[in-house]
Order: sequence, then C-alpha cells, then structure tokens
Amino acid sequence: MSAALAALRIARRNAWRSRGRSALIMVMIGLPVLVITTVLTLTETMNVSPQEGLVAELGAADARLMQLPEGTVLRQQPNGATWSTTGDAATGPRRSNADVEALLGPGTRVIPFDTGVLRLGAERVEALRTDLRDPLTKGMRTLSEGRLPSAAREVAVTSAFGLRPGDLLRPAGAAPLTVVGVVEHPFRPSLRQVVGPDLPLASVEEFWSPGEHGPGWLADTAGPVSWTGVTALNGSGLYVTSRALMADPRSWTRARAMSVQGTVGIGAMVIMVVLETVLLAGPAFAVGLRRRRRELAEIAAQGGSAAHLRTIVLADGLVLGGAATVVATVLGIGAGALGAPIVARWGGEAGPPGVPWAPVLAVAALGLVAGIVAALVPAVQAARQNSAAVLAGRAPAVADRPGWPLAGAALVLAGLGATVVARRQPGSVWVLASAVLVLLGLVVLTPWLVQRTGGLAARLRLPLRMSVRDAVRHRSRTASAVAAVMAVTATVVAMGIGTYSEYMDRRNAYTSARPTGTLAIWAGNIGDAAWSRLRAEAARQLPGVPLAAGYQARDAQGHRYALRYTVRWNGTRTRRTAAIGDQALLTLLQGRHDPRAAAALASGKAVVFDAAALRDGKLALRAGSTSGPARRLDVPAVLATPADEHQGGALLPRALVEQAGFSTAERQLYAMYRPSAGSTLARDLAKVTPRVTVASEEGYRNVPDPSLWGWLGGALVLVVGGTLTATRLAAADMRPEQATMVAIGAPPRTLRALVAGQALYISGLGALVGLLAGTVTGLALTRPMTTHGAGDPATIAMPWPFLVAVVVGLPVLASAAALITRTGRSFARRPL
Repeated sequence: MSAALAALRIARRNAWRSRGRSALIMVMIGLPVLVITTVLTLTETMNVSPQEGLVAELGAADARLMQLPEGTVLRQQPNGATWSTTGDAATGPRRSNADVEALLGPGTRVIPFDTGVLRLGAERVEALRTDLRDPLTKGMRTLSEGRLPSAAREVAVTSAFGLRPGDLLRPAGAAPLTVVGVVEHPFRPSLRQVVGPDLPLASVEEFWSPGEHGPGWLADTAGPVSWTGVTALNGSGLYVTSRALMADPRSWTRARAMSVQGTVGIGAMVIMVVLETVLLAGPAFAVGLRRRRRELAEIAAQGGSAAHLRTIVLADGLVLGGAATVVATVLGIGAGALGAPIVARWGGEAGPPGVPWAPVLAVAALGLVAGIVAALVPAVQAARQNSAAVLAGRAPAVADRPGWPLAGAALVLAGLGATVVARRQPGSVWVLASAVLVLLGLVVLTPWLVQRTGGLAARLRLPLRMSVRDAVRHRSRTASAVAAVMAVTATVVAMGIGTYSEYMDRRNAYTSARPTGTLAIWAGNIGDAAWSRLRAEAARQLPGVPLAAGYQARDAQGHRYALRYTVRWNGTRTRRTAAIGDQALLTLLQGRHDPRAAAALASGKAVVFDAAALRDGKLALRAGSTSGPARRLDVPAVLATPADEHQGGALLPRALVEQAGFSTAERQLYAMYRPSAGSTLARDLAKVTPRVTVASEEGYRNVPDPSLWGWLGGALVLVVGGTLTATRLAAADMRPEQATMVAIGAPPRTLRALVAGQALYISGLGALVGLLAGTVTGLALTRPMTTHGAGDPATIAMPWPFLVAVVVGLPVLASAAALITRTGRSFARRPL
C-alpha cells in the first residue's frame, strides 16, 4: 500500500473517531463555500436571460412592435437594449393593424399589445391591454383561477393583488372593472398587473421608453424578422423585439474583459476567504495534532519519516476539506435554487434553476485548498516534533522566529501607505485590497503580540494569570485563534463604519421641498371650472384644515412652465422647482411667521431656503416647458430658514412671476395634514378629475441598512466559534495543570474560570487589534462610499452601539460560553 493511500485511510478513521472535532472543522471550512455557492446559484437563477424570457416577452409571436412618440428618432443596437431618442415625446395617432401588417409584409397577422399603467386611486399599477385568448399570447400569462377576460370591462389580475374572480377594480375616472381570472407571470411572482382587452390606460408619456410603455402589437410573420428588417421598422417609427434575433445568443451577449478593479477585487476576496478559513480551522486541526502526537511519535519510532508524518496530517485536511466542500456545494446549490422563487416574491425574477458551474467549482476548489492549507502548519509541526520527548510525555518547546515581527511590521506599514493612496481612488476595491496587506501583516505579528502581552499576567488573579501564561506558552495555537478573531473583527468593523457612513450620507442627502406632514394636491392641465370643483371637493373632504394655494406659470399661449434651479445638496446636484404662492404658503413652508421673509415676499422678492442657490442676492431660474422655448431669469431673493433641516426650495410671489411675462393660475393646494392609512381622499378627488395628484410628505423613512447587523451575526458565529475551538484546545493542553489544581482542592468554578480566561484573552486581544485595523480601513472606505464628486467631503459616522457590540459584546459572550464548558476532574500522569 502506498504511503498516500495509507495516510488517507488513517485520516478517514481518525475523522470518524473524533466526530465532534471533524464536524467543527467541516463547518468552518464549508460555511464560506455554502454561503458563496448559495449566492451564486441564487443570482444565476434570478437572472432570467433573454432566451429564457422570450415566452413572457413574445408569447408565440415572431416579433413585438411598439409605436414611437412623434418626433422620436430611434437607433436600436444589435443587442436590442441600447437606444437614443430626441423630440418632445408626444403620442401621435395610433397606427392601424393593417398599416403594421403592410410594413411587415404579406402573410403577417398582428394583434394589439399595449402596455401602460392603470390608475387605481392614488396608486398606479402595471397594465397590459391585449386578448390573452389569442394564440399569439400563449405562455405570456398562465391562468391559475377563473377564466380569461373576453368582454369589455373584464380583466384578469396577477396573484400578487390578492383578488379573486368577482372582485371589482375601480380605476380613476372610469367605470369599474370586473375581475374574472387570476393569472401568473412566468418569472415574476411579485408583479402586480392588470390584463384585459379593454383597459383605460393612463397617459405615461413622461415615463416612455421602448419596450416598457406605449401602444404596440404582437406579430406573426411569414418569416423571421432580421436585423435589416428591424432597422427599416425603426425608420417607420416602430421599436422592434424580434424572436429570431433574441434567440441568437450572438445578438445579445458580449464578452467583457475583466477590469483591473474586478481582478483586484476577486483576488482580495479569495485571499480573505482562504485566510479566514485557515485561521478558523487551524486551531481545530491543532486539536487533532495534540491528541495524535503520541500516535505520530509511535509511527516515527517504527520507521516513519518526517514526510510520512506531514502526509498523514495533510490527509486530514484533504479528507475533511473535501467532505466539507462537497456537502457545502450541494447544500448551496439546493438552497440557491429553492430560495430564488421565495426571494422573487419580494421582488425580482426567478427563472429555471441555474448553476454557474465555473464559479461554483472554483469556490469548491477554494474550499478544498483552504482545508489543506489549514492543515499545513500542524503538518509541519508534526514533522518537526521530537518523538522521544512526546513518548516521554514532555511538551515540545516553542521556537521563536526573530525575523517574523519585522516582516509583519513591514506589511502593516505597506498596507497603511497603500490605504492612504487607495482612499483617493474611485471605488472601494483598492481600499479593501490595501486592507488585505494590513491584515496579513497583523497575522504575522500576532505571535509577537501574544508573547508581549504575557507580561500582563503577573497583575491578574490566579485563574486569569494561569490562562494568559498558558496561552503565551502555546503561542502557535493561541496566535491562530487570535488572528482569526482579529481578521473577523477588522472586516466587520471596517464594513460597519463604511455601511453606516453610507447610510448617514443617504440620510443627509435626503431633501424635500415641503415640511414633513404636508399634504399636496396638484392638478394638471385643467380648466378653471374643473379646478373650482376640485378645490370645493378638497375643502369638503378636509373640513377645518387650512389650505394654502399654489400657482402654475403660463405663457401667453397657455403653455405651462416650470421655474427650476439647480443647487448642490450634500455633494449632489439637485434640481428643484420653485413654488409660486403668497403669505399663507410661506407660513406653511417655514412652520411659523417670519416677519423678514414675509416682508421680502410682499415686496416682490423670492424667498429661498437653499443658501448655495443665492448669488449676489439673486436666484438664477430656468423656465422650461414641453411646448414652448426655455427662458432664463435672474430674480431678487432673500435667504430664509425652512421648517425642517432637510428642507430646501424657494417660493416666488405671483407679482414677480407676472412681471417676467407669465400669467398665474391656482392649481395647487397645500395643508399640514396626514391622511389615515385607509383614506379615500385620492380616490374621491379623482372622481372630480383624473388629472389630480395627491402626495404626502412623510420625511425620511428609510431605516439603517440591515446588513449592518448581518455583519454582527456573521461575526458572532465566527468569533465565538473560533474562540471556543481554541478554548477547547487550551483545556486539553491544560489537563495536567487542572489535575494539579484539583489535587490541592480547587473547586470546579476555578477550573471553569481558567477556561473562560483563555476565551476572554483570545477574543479580547483579537477584538482590540481588529478594532484598530478595521477603524483605519473603515475610515478609508467612507470616501469612495460617500463622496459624489470633486470637492465633496466624505461623510464619517461611527456606529458606536455596533462597535461596542463587536469589540466588547462578542468577547464577553465568548467568555460566558466558555464558562459552561465541561471541565474534567480526572487526574493526569505528570512527567518527572
């Protein structure tokens, strides 16, 4: 039998004999593989390719065509996704079916296929106006309940609505629609859509884009629609989706070369995954080496060479790493495939189960390599052990390497210098790559740090003093665990600072033109009589609520104009529309009466709430319209304080707007009022005119990124798991000392305190060093994550509760978990 085969058999038997340790090693190695494989499979499954999405896009048709708005110039690209358009996007008369059939040639049949939105009160939902009974729509939507709509005012809805056949939909300004069926989208279970042959679609000209909204057709052609045909149809004002082109992967796939940043990012991720896995699983392999030291010494005494001992220990890494990788890969593929439909119910798509085999196999190979590398240091130690000393029961001496601290310090300094340079680069990849250098240097420095902290033991109580001294004496085991905790803590602290700073930057970037709690009612292009009815209905719906009026600006031809200005808010260029109103609206926007601002408004000056928008006492405005030429205005203005700190905007007096050559018409109402959750205000106002919009300013509603606490959960598993692994090894090494303490009357709580002291020392030292390293990287990450251009300062926010939980809470939790570790009271034979 060859030595390698014998080593594998020994490793398999040893893994089965020490099932608890083997399971722990497999978890440490397999957990990263499981997580990454799950994410890869989930992403691949939820990424519906153009070929897979053909059935939902075209049904059984050969092509889908969409009419372009008048004045639009379209130039489709071979992948069918890039387009450019100019013009005012005004919808022209709809082409007839016969016109489209003539453009496509003899033997063509088309059916209407219009996409848009349906207004249900204040809500806009996706709508599809077509006949689902036609064979051309086969597979687009699957009937799950009821029947397909066949008559006017009959519709089918997707299951996300939660409606049943027989329920009614009440679109704004139209007769009720009867739900006769429930349908499913092939890939989008969360889609809320109404489908029917006769739907009152709302105008979506301001949202128009090819393939999304607008009048269109499904076409059954005599032959495939080629790229030449697509170009010709573009010239006739039609956007085309061709089955023949979409089914050909060459028409929509483009090989993209890996960028330098992408390569660096993948390399940094691979190093971090392998490093963390090695540091976590390394102490567990050391446990096996401690317990098998005598067995390996006996093999050496019977003629086994140092190479044989290395092979035996490396075989442990191969067997356990291979088993962990296989199990984790299978579980990750299953979790990703099964989880995609569940995740898609909250948004997104879920196609047929897909596995990106190349990345998945690369991750599996990475896990296998990590298992072997984790066993490499114990293998070297096994080859160098003194067999005579081991058989005599004496502990091996620890050899220091004086050159390692210098190498570690050099790596740390190089990493810090690279971090300073990377902070100025776009993107966070370079900062993370620099952090890898810092972490590698700290890993090399960890044995030196462990040795230097041993001097603190003299001032501690007996259990802690013995714990620290034992940790220093067994530096090879302790340093690996401390480095693992340090790497986890540094990564979590860095990402926590960066994530929280990004959240605070988004929060600071939030801005509104009205105070929180403001109700706004706007009307579109309606006449004075319709506005009077709408205003009366609003007053009836809101009895006793003061209403402040806002006005539209119009030119002599009646074209509506918006008066806008641009200001930089939190480093981002923000475009605002100035309101037009009187003293009542000014009081609402300021939340109080401001005599100075009121006097300025009465004198014909603009009142501005954005200090950066003022230049020499003037506000630069651009008057824009979809129907008339743009104009530029410089108006006198004063600065005032708004009601909310995040509020901006400007208020123009009517006299100032009319002096500029515009007329004004009241078309807005504002009030400090919060509608209830079940309010029918929007639906009731829409009965007067469908051109009304009701909006409520709720303020900044986002909560901190939940990934912040996801990082804490991951750190909890890794830090506590790695610490307890090292603590278990320490307890095994300290059995002679524990036996001596028991012999002289030490109670069980002293033994537990001894073990807990090891956990506190390992996790505490690793957390402190990790805090320093993570803070440096986190502060560097804030610049690429929170800046929006030259001159924009970085937002730096420290998540103090999160940092305390990581740096203080996790070591305390690890120590508390170690307190319940079972401590044996058996006597051990002490060497003489």
